[in-house]
Amino acid sequence: MSKELTIEQKIAKEVQKLTEPIVTASGMELVDVEFRREAVGMVLRLTIDKEGGVSIDDCAYISRLVSDLLDAKDLIENKYHLEVSSPGINRILKRPKDFERFSGQKVYITTKELINGRRRFKGTLKSILNKKIIQVAIGSRLYDIPIELIHKARLDIL
Repeated sequence: MSKELTIEQKIAKEVQKLTEPIVTASGMELVDVEFRREAVGMVLRLTIDKEGGVSIDDCAYISRLVSDLLDAKDLIENKYHLEVSSPGINRILKRPKDFERFSGQKVYITTKELINGRRRFKGTLKSILNKKIIQVAIGSRLYDIPIELIHKARLDIL
């Protein structure tokens, strides 16, 4: 059952397609793209990372490149604020490669549906099976969570 994407989600996907090559060519990883209404108005937020973490200069550099590209493509009609930031210590996990990379780390996951009677999982990321199911250990119990049912997942360092 596929849910229709909102206009904001469609724009975020399109921005991701456009900007990922630029971020990658700059030696960084595009972790996430969000386009949403906040108190200041519409915000386009790109989250970037690299080995050893990103600096303010990295964020400013990517911001300039992305701003120029989006101005040239005229993808977003209305006024918006562009933010480029690091993922922080409690980095979000979205793609199968994120779950592979952070195997063995503490995670916090919420799901769209109940899985074994719960929607919140706070434990240790054990593995990912066939790029579709992640395994999380909570105490001595192992939970299998299909990636498609994950609402949000992040590292749980703090």
